Amino acid sequence: MTVLLWTFRAKVAKKLRKTWTLSQRGESPAFLAHSRLVHGCSTRTDDAGGVVYYANYLRFLERGRTEWLRALGVDQSQLMEEVGLAFAVRSLAVEYLKPARLDDLLDVVVEVESLGRAQVFFAQRIERNGELLVTASVRVACLDLKRNRAAAIPDNLLARFKEMT
Repeated sequence: MTVLLWTFRAKVAKKLRKTWTLSQRGESPAFLAHSRLVHGCSTRTDDAGGVVYYANYLRFLERGRTEWLRALGVDQSQLMEEVGLAFAVRSLAVEYLKPARLDDLLDVVVEVESLGRAQVFFAQRIERNGELLVTASVRVACLDLKRNRAAAIPDNLLARFKEMT
């Protein structure tokens, strides 16, 4: 399976360095059914003992989903401004299996587990060199920002998401 790989080192002053494992960016979106974000742990993410603070894993998971959407061509700012919709986490369940430590490079894996008309269920995991550290089930809802209520995912996005399941 072809995997989209982002390399992210938190120590680099807020700059994102992207490395593509694909020969072309314009390949079929089916490759995004399973994507990875590699995240480096810095002193901003760990405690005095060098262990990553538990809440920071939520940030890593969020960044993975955000980059997944971006790679699909979803401009979230444009979606909010022009369509009045946004995606928000409705619920999540996280299992912390092993700790990450300072200077670890972590793989954040994003997979679409299932899809509803107004929500997406993601299965995510965080790994270090293939070793499973964290698993998460994340339910993301599409929201109408004016009514502050759930809304149907636009058909063009829903079709892209269905390709990922």
